Amino acid sequence: MAMSGGAGDFRKRLERASEVRSYRGAGISAEEEAALDAIDAQEREKRRKVSDAARAEYLVRDAMAHGKFDNLKYAGKPIPGLGDSYDPDWWVKGLIQRENISGLGPAAILLRGEDAELDAKLDAHYTEQQVRDILQDFNRRVIDARRQLQGGPPVITKTRDVEEEVERWRSRRAVRAAEEPAEPEPERSWWKRLWKGAG
Repeated sequence: MAMSGGAGDFRKRLERASEVRSYRGAGISAEEEAALDAIDAQEREKRRKVSDAARAEYLVRDAMAHGKFDNLKYAGKPIPGLGDSYDPDWWVKGLIQRENISGLGPAAILLRGEDAELDAKLDAHYTEQQVRDILQDFNRRVIDARRQLQGGPPVITKTRDVEEEVERWRSRRAVRAAEEPAEPEPERSWWKRLWKGAG
């Protein structure tokens, strides 16, 4: 990368000053030493006068020249989550979305999701008592969520009739049992076939 004229001059003067400094003890005159000190003082003054904004501008331009801003994730695209209004919980929502955290949120939304998946959850159990316990727990949580006055979206999830759901569970289970092929008779081991053949 080619340097601009000011940066190149500055570098040359610094290199010259360091060379001359290395010879200080080697017989340079007091005038030359005073000139070096004056140059150093000028450079320090120039650096002190540069504002933070100009320094930041320089650093950004330098990074751009080196390609450090190439291939950024949202280059040329709007940054997601920047809306018109300020949401004080923006970072929590972002964390939940990034980390795919489940089980957190308003009870109304969690119960809606659980209601949609309740049949599959019930079908995974084998006894009627387990199904009844799950349904009673679900109904209790729906009623508790309706009683709480903590704000958030309204609870529109309905309670489930336990007896009706148990009947539906039984019928789904009977359909699955009818669809499953009969298990083939297990093969006899080789020694049983051998023993039977010998007899």
